[in-house]
Amino acid sequence: MLGPLVRERQTDRMQLGVNVVLRDQAGRVLLARRDRPPIWNLPGGGVEPGETPWAAAVRETLEEVGLVVSVRSLAGIYDRCPDGDPVLVFRADITGGTLTTTVESVQVDWFAPDALPEPINPYQIRRIADAVHSGPEAVLCHQPGPSVRSIFPDPA
Repeated sequence: MLGPLVRERQTDRMQLGVNVVLRDQAGRVLLARRDRPPIWNLPGGGVEPGETPWAAAVRETLEEVGLVVSVRSLAGIYDRCPDGDPVLVFRADITGGTLTTTVESVQVDWFAPDALPEPINPYQIRRIADAVHSGPEAVLCHQPGPSVRSIFPDPA
């Protein structure tokens, strides 16, 4: 059995992440292509100290794709240990802003959930499917595997 001290050390290094699933009227999902690594992702990022996860989801969406959103529900909790941080995936609705590229997202576009672009963050394929196809309860999922940066290293 792990003692409290061991758990403390493990979570000390952990940063909670968030992703946001936005859908248009045709049911397509919004993705943003980053430049480093150059792959498609859901809008999202890390929760800052003192910030709620849903506030981080709103902030990250605005920063990355220029849209103001209202978080509707929690779609899933994805555990990435031992090689990654936990991620909360939210369903959200667009309430304002203008879809645009940013420093963080060099391309943005809408994709059918069954026709996602390549290359894509491999862990987000399941997260998108869960957000689109699951019921109102949040999915709990363990997603072990290497870090995205080790799968898609920066070009030399």
